[in-house]
Amino acid sequence: MITALAGGVGAARFLRGLVEIIPQEDLTVIVNTGDDIELHGLYISPDIDIIMYTLAGMVDEGKGWGIRGDTFHCLEMLGRYGCETWFNLGDKDLACHIYRTYLLRKGLTLSEVTEKISKALGLRVNIIPMTNQRFRTIIVTDNGRMHFQEYLVKRRARDRVIHVEFEGVDEANPAPGVLDSILNSDAIIICPSNPIVSIGTILSIRKVKDAIERSEARVVAISPIVGGAPIKGPADKLMRALGYEVSAYGVAEYYRSLIDAIVIDRVDESERLRIESLGIKVAVTDTIMKSLQSKIQLAKFVLDLIRELP
Repeated sequence: MITALAGGVGAARFLRGLVEIIPQEDLTVIVNTGDDIELHGLYISPDIDIIMYTLAGMVDEGKGWGIRGDTFHCLEMLGRYGCETWFNLGDKDLACHIYRTYLLRKGLTLSEVTEKISKALGLRVNIIPMTNQRFRTIIVTDNGRMHFQEYLVKRRARDRVIHVEFEGVDEANPAPGVLDSILNSDAIIICPSNPIVSIGTILSIRKVKDAIERSEARVVAISPIVGGAPIKGPADKLMRALGYEVSAYGVAEYYRSLIDAIVIDRVDESERLRIESLGIKVAVTDTIMKSLQSKIQLAKFVLDLIRELP
């Protein structure tokens, strides 16, 4: 049994390769919900959706999000009515958000809704939101406080980041199955996701970090930083704002109390000795996933590394 901590495009791509080489039933994915947002009266879970769409073979590979071949007629009409349309929602994508919102208003929890939708998409992977409580990632910038999606999508991450806040963290509990999965897994993989706002959110939920530290599972992280920059997204700006070096070493330092090993890209091999000085095993390979074959190769490499760990 493998548990993955995940959020965003990098995680979805890695998991796409992983499900090619292990049974879907053997994988539990705990997903960041700090990016969740309500727009046009609908509850949207971007990271959950990216992972579901990707594993179901529906994702728009070019964009890394949304549904392949989707249209945007509804969004265009919303614009005519004077609504804000900065968050791109395709017509087929909207069906997911409508159904999710309908089920939530009927009284189902987010984890129950996620299970229903993932099964309807033909998935056998156990996808669990990190919490069923309201949790929002707030970016504090030189232009004020704003929801992460507003910072990233509406304002294109152009504001200087001062701090990151997790709104609702004090009230949030792990969703059912999160702690059991961590404690009963043979291995835990921290996907190549933004350490601060994709994985840091999950780790901030009470008892999650403690469960990983207590787990007998071997824990491996994959660095999302290659050559001193993120493959996608604003991880560099967020890491820098929180005092972490934007490098594979900075990622290892962020996870140092949790992980046994880290996978870094070949271009960062010079970081090996510094990372090993933290007491973390380093494995080097190609981590940029441009094709299904490269995703599978990275997943195989990570599984082989897990088997080698004591």
